[in-house]
Amino acid sequence: MRFVELALFIVPFVVFAAWRLLGGGGPSRKLVVTATCIVMALAGALYWFRREEAIAPGMRYVPAQLEDGRIVPGHAEPR
Repeated sequence: MRFVELALFIVPFVVFAAWRLLGGGGPSRKLVVTATCIVMALAGALYWFRREEAIAPGMRYVPAQLEDGRIVPGHAEPR
């Protein structure tokens, strides 16, 4: 589902870039480098967030709590 959402978000930008590139007078070197960096950053972010672990089915999330003056981080535990 994420790929579809990402594709739907990116399509207008790709179409605009193609329109600009095919419209004559090629793009400047700065534009190409900037666009390449942005695409690489987005791809890296997508890869990073894709690697994030989700809570397994049958588990419940327990939010962070304050116990005896210490913060116990949030975690997953069986239901």
